[in-house]
Amino acid sequence: MKTATLTAKQGIALKYLTDKTTTEVLYGGAAGGGKSYLGCCFIIYLCTEYDGVRCLIGRSKLDTLKKTTLNTFFEVCAQWGIHANTHYSYNASSNVITFFNGSTVILKDLFQYPSDRNFDSLGSLELTAAFIDECSQITEKAKQIVASRIRYKLDEYNLTPKVLLTCNPSKSWVYHTFYKPHKESKLPVYRKFIQSLVDDNKHVSKHYKEQLNKLDYISKQRLLFGNWEYDDSDDKLIDYNAIVSSFDNKHIQAGDKYITADIARYGKDKTVIVYWNGLRAEQFVVLSSNSVTQAADEIRKLQAMHSVKLSNIIVDDDGVGGGVRDILRCVGFVNNSAAIKKQNYQNLKTQCYYTLADYINRSAIYLHTNDISARNSIIQELEQVRRKNYDKDTKLQLVGKDDVKLAIGRSPDFSDAIMMRMYYELRSTGRYYIQ
Repeated sequence: MKTATLTAKQGIALKYLTDKTTTEVLYGGAAGGGKSYLGCCFIIYLCTEYDGVRCLIGRSKLDTLKKTTLNTFFEVCAQWGIHANTHYSYNASSNVITFFNGSTVILKDLFQYPSDRNFDSLGSLELTAAFIDECSQITEKAKQIVASRIRYKLDEYNLTPKVLLTCNPSKSWVYHTFYKPHKESKLPVYRKFIQSLVDDNKHVSKHYKEQLNKLDYISKQRLLFGNWEYDDSDDKLIDYNAIVSSFDNKHIQAGDKYITADIARYGKDKTVIVYWNGLRAEQFVVLSSNSVTQAADEIRKLQAMHSVKLSNIIVDDDGVGGGVRDILRCVGFVNNSAAIKKQNYQNLKTQCYYTLADYINRSAIYLHTNDISARNSIIQELEQVRRKNYDKDTKLQLVGKDDVKLAIGRSPDFSDAIMMRMYYELRSTGRYYIQ
C-alpha cells in the first residue's frame, strides 16, 4: 500500500489491517476524516498485491455506495496510477470490479430486507476481506454474516481474515460493540478502534471544516468533533446505557409469571410474545407470519410450559389482537384507554411506557435473549420512546407509533410487548404518575 498517501491515524489502522491477531477494525469518528479513503486503499492494495483474491465493499444501500464510496475507489486508483480498462474493469450491471490479475471486488447492498432477514444472498460468497462503509447503517447481523464468509485464499497467501468498518459516531450496535468497550479498556484483542478526526486528514478542504462548524450542536459534536458521547436526550425517556445494561441485569429476582404479547397477522409487522418470571423477560417468541389462532396456540404453549395464570396473560386488544384475546379469554390491553387511577397521562400506553422507562433507568428489569437481531431491535425501539410536547402544559404524551415507524423503518413490536408488562405493576401499586 502506498503509505505516503495515508495520514498517521490511517497508518495505525493499516498496522492492524496487516497484523496476525486483529480481525475487525473500526475506523470511526468525524466526517472528513478519510474513512472511505482508507477502506478503498485497503481493498485496492489487497487486489493488486495478491492474484485472484475476492473482496467485498458493502454499504446499507447499493445506490448510495455507487454515488459515494465507489467514486472514492476510482480516485484512489487514479492517485496510485491504476487505470480503468488497463489495470481494472468495472461492470455496472453485475457490480463487480475485476483487476488485471484476476482479483475482484464485489459491491454489495447490506440492508436487512424483510425478504432476506438472514442474508441468504451472502450465503454462497467466499471472500478474502471486506470493507463496510458507514457500518452504523447496517445491522450487526449483516456484519457477522459478511465476516463469516471470509475464507477465500487466506491459507494460500498466509492472510488473516479482516473486516474494516467505518462510520460517523452513532449510538448503534457499533457504539456498544467497539467504542464503549474501547473506552473502558475491555475491547477484545481481535477488535481494534481508531478515532478519526477532521484534522487527521491533511487533504480535507478548509471550507469543509467551516461548513461542519455551522451545523447544529448535536451534528457538530458528531461530525466535527467525532464525539461518540453526544447528547440528544432532551426528549428521550430511556437512557441508552441503561437499555444496553438491561441485558446484563441478571440480579433481578424471579417472581410471579406473566405473558405479554403484541399481535400481528400474516406478514404485517411481527407478533412478539414475551414470557416473564417476575421482572425477568426470560423468553421472546417472534412470529413473522401468523394467524390469530397460531398466535393463540403459541401463547397457550408458553402458558402450559411455565404454569402462567390466565389473568397474568395480556395481549393488545387493538385490531387483530382482539381476536387472540377472544380465543384465550385473557386480559386485553387497549392502548388508548384512560390511564390507571386517572393519572396525568394521555392514555394507558403512555403511562406504561413512562413506567417502563423508570424501571429500565433504575436497572429494575432483565431482558434476556441470545438473538443478536432481536437484541438490536429492542435497543433501537426503546431508544425511540420519546416525550411529545414535553415543554407544554398538557397531559404527558409520547411520540406516536407512526413517527416511530418512520424513524426505524418498521413497527416497534418488541418494545410494545415489553411495555405491556407494566400494566401489572401499575395495577398492583398505582404509584407511577406525574402531576
